[in-house]
Amino acid sequence: MHEQEGQSTPDRHPTVYLFVHVLWAVNRREALLSKPLRRVLFPHMQKDGEARGLKIIAVGGAEDHIHCLVQLMPSQNLVQVVRSIRTESSRWLNENKLLAGVFEWEEGYAAYSVSPSGVKQVIEYIGKQEEYHRSKNLGDELEIFERLKDSLV
Repeated sequence: MHEQEGQSTPDRHPTVYLFVHVLWAVNRREALLSKPLRRVLFPHMQKDGEARGLKIIAVGGAEDHIHCLVQLMPSQNLVQVVRSIRTESSRWLNENKLLAGVFEWEEGYAAYSVSPSGVKQVIEYIGKQEEYHRSKNLGDELEIFERLKDSLV
């Protein structure tokens, strides 16, 4: 059996779909990410990530936290990707003096796997963060994710 041109086979070019919805907060959950700041930060994160081989499919958030949908490549691991995005984004904010003081992210983060069929829904959810957080805070959101997780176990 001959391989047709343009088609991959599992043994030659693996097809991997690893999508992860990651969220993390500003240190002490301070409301530092104003709307004008988010408008420059989020595109920067995607552009910089792409330049460094990271696929940030969507990024959004509110004043005190952000959400990213990332696609992991086979050679990447979640800890390294999240650390890289967080380190570079805080460095960029501080070097460009976009805030009055030193900017830091909170230590932890939450990460949820996303099936390929759920990617579009997560992109829409991330895109509606400003609207969503008019009536709910980060604590409310994390509680909903916890209940979702508990319902799956």
